Amino acid sequence: MKKTGFVSICAALAAVLVFVAMPIAGAAVPEAVQFMSADGRTLLTGYVFAPPAPGRYPAVVMMHGRAGSYSSLKRGPHNADALTMRHKMWGQFWAERGYVAIHVDSFGPRGYGDGFGKHSYSSRPQEVSEQLVRPMDAYGALSYLRTRADVAADRIGVQGWSNGGMTVLAAMGPRPPGLQNPTPTTGFRAALSIYPGCRVQAAESDYKPYAPLLLAVAENDDEVSPTVCRGLAESLSSRGAPLEFYWYDGAHHSYDDPGKTKQGHEPNRIATQDTLRRAEAFFARYLQP
Repeated sequence: MKKTGFVSICAALAAVLVFVAMPIAGAAVPEAVQFMSADGRTLLTGYVFAPPAPGRYPAVVMMHGRAGSYSSLKRGPHNADALTMRHKMWGQFWAERGYVAIHVDSFGPRGYGDGFGKHSYSSRPQEVSEQLVRPMDAYGALSYLRTRADVAADRIGVQGWSNGGMTVLAAMGPRPPGLQNPTPTTGFRAALSIYPGCRVQAAESDYKPYAPLLLAVAENDDEVSPTVCRGLAESLSSRGAPLEFYWYDGAHHSYDDPGKTKQGHEPNRIATQDTLRRAEAFFARYLQP
């Protein structure tokens, strides 16, 4: 494991880090695209954030959490304008740093565009399973990106939050749905999993991501267990996995939601700033030329 201290970020960090990724007024609306999931039957919708200048860029596949792609404050048409503030923030963040980012809507095309409430895990339909289904959506997005002229096909990573972070863990395993014989060449070059549930992978004695993984958790998470993820990180470290693990004292689930409620809590603000910084450095290391 590259980081073994399960990083606890002090409040003083807030004074030197600037929250640079808030949605920018007048930012371009992402391009809505459609592509096939690796399941071979589900036509997915994606939203592409791209740098304005022509070129071939590394890319990031973004996988949403259990609440879905769209803001609960904008019920109605599921479109680019209705994306949550967090998804717009991260998409803009990557585009500004020279990446093509695609946000994948796994739920809408399957009839669950409004997502699911807290603590609904046991009642969700199998057709949106983050272990068996959604990894195929991530690999469908990977295949789609490789067809784009503005994407460097061999430099693509994946990022997920909560249920999407669980999707990332499943997608990066030794036998992921949607990809045979996974390697950083055939699949993703690197992965970010932010406040996921880790129980499934923690129970697998041979689980090891096939490419570098950054795993970030919140101490005061009320939806998933950060201690289970810490145990998984310790196991992966013992297996020699290429892992960075960060533990944020006092932070909540969805700590990087840029809204006033989450960012009004100082540990969330500090965790958000640090995650942005570390995510940028991590993908620069593995995806940039």
